[in-house]
Amino acid sequence: MADANKSTDSDALAHIRELVAQEKALRAQVQQGAISSEEEQERLRRLEVELDQCWDLLRQRRALRETGGDPRDATVRPADEVEGYIN
Repeated sequence: MADANKSTDSDALAHIRELVAQEKALRAQVQQGAISSEEEQERLRRLEVELDQCWDLLRQRRALRETGGDPRDATVRPADEVEGYIN
């Protein structure tokens, strides 16, 4: 999400769908022997981090909207911050 401040919820959800499609394609590639399982795991990890950042951005936007804030004030947080959250 290159410019999160100008994105909409629809943009974020579209990007999430795109990342999920990439994840499925990776799994198919490893099953077909096109890539190694090590490469799949490395690429999946990067996708998972980006997905987590997208979901975090969407949650921020919704929280701002619900509290009367401007959802455009939401920003993509660093991967290490998003990945450090405890569910």
